[in-house]
Amino acid sequence: MSKVADALKLMKDEEVEYVDIRFTDPRGKLQHVTLVADLVDEDFFEEGFMFDGSSIAGWKSIDQSDMKLIPDAGSVYIDPFYAEKTLCVHCNVVEPDTGEAYSRDPRGTAVKAEAYLKASGIGDVAYFGPEAEFFIFDDVRYSVTPAKVAYQIDADAAAWNTDSEYEMGNLAHRAGHKGGYFPVNPIDEAQDLRGEMLSTMKRMGMKVDKHHHEVATCQHELGLIFGGLTEQADNILKYKYVIHNVAAAYGKTVTFMPKPMKGDNGSGMHVNMSIWKDGKPLFAGDKYADLSQEALWFIGGILKHAKALNALTNPATNSYKRLIPGFEAPVLRAYSARNRSGCVRIPWTESPKAKRVEARFPDPSANPYLAFAALLMAGLDGIKNKIDPGPASDKDLYDLPPEELAAIPTVCGSLREALEELEKDHDFLLAGDVFTKDQLEGYMALKWEEVYAYEHTPHPVEYQMYYSC
Repeated sequence: MSKVADALKLMKDEEVEYVDIRFTDPRGKLQHVTLVADLVDEDFFEEGFMFDGSSIAGWKSIDQSDMKLIPDAGSVYIDPFYAEKTLCVHCNVVEPDTGEAYSRDPRGTAVKAEAYLKASGIGDVAYFGPEAEFFIFDDVRYSVTPAKVAYQIDADAAAWNTDSEYEMGNLAHRAGHKGGYFPVNPIDEAQDLRGEMLSTMKRMGMKVDKHHHEVATCQHELGLIFGGLTEQADNILKYKYVIHNVAAAYGKTVTFMPKPMKGDNGSGMHVNMSIWKDGKPLFAGDKYADLSQEALWFIGGILKHAKALNALTNPATNSYKRLIPGFEAPVLRAYSARNRSGCVRIPWTESPKAKRVEARFPDPSANPYLAFAALLMAGLDGIKNKIDPGPASDKDLYDLPPEELAAIPTVCGSLREALEELEKDHDFLLAGDVFTKDQLEGYMALKWEEVYAYEHTPHPVEYQMYYSC
C-alpha cells in the first residue's frame, strides 16, 4: 500500500488532472486509456479498470471481451508530452471473474518469469540492460497497393545527400555509410536532439547513462542503466515513447525497424543479463572470461534455444534483413569475450558485480516483456539441465575458412523459420506456467499473418530481377 500512497501523493503534489493507464498488446505496442484523476483512489489501484479486450489483436473474441487492467502503483510517472498534467501507470491484465492473470498479457508473463526465477532457487533477481538502436529521418513515405509497392526515406543528415541542393546551401558534414560511429558535431547532427531525449527520460525517473550516434547513417542509441526484468521492459516502452515524441517535436520521425534501408547496418537491441542470489552475482567465477559454471550453462541454454527465441526476440519479417553476415550481424550461434559476430558476448569488466552475458541477436521490434522473459527462461533451462555451450570462439568468425564457418550453427534466416522452430521447441517456455500454450498459439497466429502478408506481396527488387525475363 505504500506504493499506492506514494502514487496518490504524487498526483496531489503535481496537481494531476488525468491518469493514463497503459498496457501492451502482444506485438509490443503501448496502448492507453485516459481517466479523470478524480476517479483514481486506493480502491482504483486494487479493483482496476474494465475494458474491451476484443479490440486488441490476438486477444479475446467479441463474446468474451470483458477484461480488467490492474495498475502497478510502482510504475507511475508524469507524462512529459501532454498539455494537461497526466500521471501514467503501467498495468497487468487479469480475468475479471477470477482475478487471475490473463495468459496472453505480455507484462504478466514478465512478472511470472521473475517469480519463476525465485521459485527455482537458482537466483533472487535477474537484471537486464537492453541497448536499443533506432533511425531518425526527416521524410518517410510508403505505399502497399495493388498498383504500387514502394517506400522512400530521406534525411538531411543521410549519407546519400552529399550532393543534394538546398536553398541555404549544402554544408556537406555527414557521416558516410558505416561511418557514424562516432565523430563529433557537425557530422553528428543529432547531439542536442538525443540530449533532450535522454534528459526527458531522466525527468521521468528512468536511469540513463549515455547517448551517441551509431554506425549507420542516421542511426542512434541512448543508454539505459540495468534493472529488473519487468522494470526494464517497462522502460523500453517508455524509451520508444520518448524518442518518438521528442523527434516529432523536432519535426522528425523515428523508426525501430531492424533494417529500414539497404546497404548499411541495421538496428539491434543487445540485451545484457545477469542473475544475483543472496546479494551476490551468480555469473562471476573462475571459468572462461571469469564466468561461473552457471553463467556458461546459461549461455548454453540461449545457444540451444536461439532459433526458437528468434520468434520472440526477432519477431518481424524485417528482422531477418538485419540477421545476415557482413553487417556486424550476430548470426552465428557462438559465444566469446572478444568476438562481436557471435550470438552471445561476455563484455569485459573488472568488477565481479558487473559480470554479465550479452545476447546480441535481439532487435527493437521485439515485445520486450516476451523477449526478456524468453531469454531468461532459455538461460534457466540451460542451468537446470547443465547445457554445455562448448568452447568459446575468439577468432573473427567471418574470417574463418569456409569449412570451419560451415560447422558453426546459425540463427534463423526468416520469420517463417523462427515460427516453425518455436512450434517445435517451446517446452522450456512453459516451465512454471510462465508462458502458456494458449498464449504462444495466439502470438504465433498473429505472426503467421505477417509472414503471409510479406510472402504474398511482390517486391520492387523482383521487378528489377525478373520483369524482362
